[in-house]
Amino acid sequence: MAAGAALLLAAAGRLWVTGELDVPGPVAPSPIHLTGADLTGTPTGVGWAGLAAIAGLYAARGWVRRVIGLLTAAGGALVLTSVWSATRSGALADAVAAHAAAAGGTAQVATEPELGALGPAMAAAGAVALLLSGLLATVRSPAWPGMGTRYDRDAAPRQHQAETPSDLWRSLDAGDDPTLDAPGRTDGRAQGADGSAPEGGTATAPLARRPAEPKENS
Repeated sequence: MAAGAALLLAAAGRLWVTGELDVPGPVAPSPIHLTGADLTGTPTGVGWAGLAAIAGLYAARGWVRRVIGLLTAAGGALVLTSVWSATRSGALADAVAAHAAAAGGTAQVATEPELGALGPAMAAAGAVALLLSGLLATVRSPAWPGMGTRYDRDAAPRQHQAETPSDLWRSLDAGDDPTLDAPGRTDGRAQGADGSAPEGGTATAPLARRPAEPKENS
């Protein structure tokens, strides 16, 4: 998917069409050059969307990944269609004529525009890569690993007991609470060895009742 998006962005900036404009007067024909972005803006837009889809596949889960894959595959098919339409002989002549009219002169197309092979081939290859990777993501992406849940707001801390000081620091760095299953902790608060609560806390275990002392016989 990254390779396909990069090919589309690179192809949009390459030279696709060369031609000549016949300028009135005793002057030589003026050359004209058109890039892929001059012919169609679809490769550029879909290329940036493909890069965004990569981040979306990492961040999303479940059926959302399937939707992203389908949209990516549809973007690849759209680029193939636009490249085919923009590289036909009639479309090339119209693009050159429109560019000449936009220049504000009276120039006319002197010769048949020539289409370069490298730019359209790069765009077609990038479109096929996006199409195939999008279909693959649609089928397989729900089973792919994604971003961890350690920074999710609703992520519950995992139970892990630290045995050494180094384990304690590693647990804290990983976002775990190493005191969840500490000895004497029964209701979310740690207790001392005698059942008393630490400073600022409350003990959860009930205090043991003292046995009744027998009364002395009078």
